[in-house]
Amino acid sequence: MIYKCYGLIDYMSLDISTNRSIQKYTFGEQLSRVLWGVGQFFFRWSPRPFFGWRRLILRCFGAKIGREVRVYGSTQIYFPWNLQADDWSSIGEWALIYNLGTVTIGRGASISHRAHVCAGTHDYTQATLPLLKPPIVIEAEAWICADAFVGPNVRVGRGAIVGAAAVVTRNVPDWTIVVGNPAREIKKRVLKSVGP
Repeated sequence: MIYKCYGLIDYMSLDISTNRSIQKYTFGEQLSRVLWGVGQFFFRWSPRPFFGWRRLILRCFGAKIGREVRVYGSTQIYFPWNLQADDWSSIGEWALIYNLGTVTIGRGASISHRAHVCAGTHDYTQATLPLLKPPIVIEAEAWICADAFVGPNVRVGRGAIVGAAAVVTRNVPDWTIVVGNPAREIKKRVLKSVGP
């Protein structure tokens, strides 16, 4: 480790070689990644309406997938064994579920096209930048809109909406709508009753 002194602040150089030599995954995880590389072929190239087939593939790789979950073939799921998706939830086309840590998607929640759910980061305060795998929870009936980003260790509350292209790095309260970068609350979500 090399320290350089600039005024009153000591700066520490990054130790990239040590970072690359640290084993970040167990042997079992590495083997699962290789097998998932093959499984992704059958997942990705399945016809668009074959939601049941994709649910089956995800379950075969350890995902906990509820009834009538809709995941599209273009969705990129990094580690299926770290995915829990409850009944009637959906993950849209070209969404990226970077789930080094567990990603939990509640009943009826929706993740729209090209959204990025990122349950992985590095500890930037250490020279070796160790890998961190904090979880993400998206509660029931929440909606992550197109191109939004949800960062590590975030809980998106029940019925909350993360607006298009919003960047969420902190918890979002239940039934709250957030937009922007960084995401900020603009109002509460109110559902209208259906019927005569």
